[in-house]
Amino acid sequence: MATDGAAVEVSGASAEQTPHRLDKKWTFWFDNQSKPKQGAAWGNNLRDVYTFDTVEEFWCLYDHVFKPSKLPGNADFHLFKAGVEPKWEDPQCANGGKWTVTSSRKAGLETMWLETLMALIGEQFDDADEICGVVASVRQRQDKLSLWTKNAANEAAQMSIGRKWKEIIDVTDKITYNFHDDSKTRTSKGRYSV
Repeated sequence: MATDGAAVEVSGASAEQTPHRLDKKWTFWFDNQSKPKQGAAWGNNLRDVYTFDTVEEFWCLYDHVFKPSKLPGNADFHLFKAGVEPKWEDPQCANGGKWTVTSSRKAGLETMWLETLMALIGEQFDDADEICGVVASVRQRQDKLSLWTKNAANEAAQMSIGRKWKEIIDVTDKITYNFHDDSKTRTSKGRYSV
């Protein structure tokens, strides 16, 4: 009997050590816009920090580094699918846009950020292939969270994503979707809203 118990313990221990793989690889990025070099193009301070593909790596990174409360003012954390840069110019983002929600409370941003990260890596969106990533922006007056997508013209997918995201982050106020092309020309108007 003791042999059976030992075998159970050993198999239980090895099961705990087996990493829980995600469906996709994800990359955390950091951008600190508080100290831009004069004449530097946007994105010069953007750095990919770590690419992960297990639940355990995600929690280690989140717990020790990637909480918005740890960001200095005018800095951003990004979580994007591996291989996609959080830039309008990236081919995966070029024809896309973003859903945006604002928060005047740091605790609100932290909660929405974590809920969004878990929904992304856990494949909770029906149109998950349309999503590029998410950006948490800490600002002096109002923080914001933006969910970036691939194809802004796909209204049905964008509306589905927007409705699901509102449910995930528990927001009742209206949120809007802006095309990246509109943002580039500073004529940023909400194209869709939920």
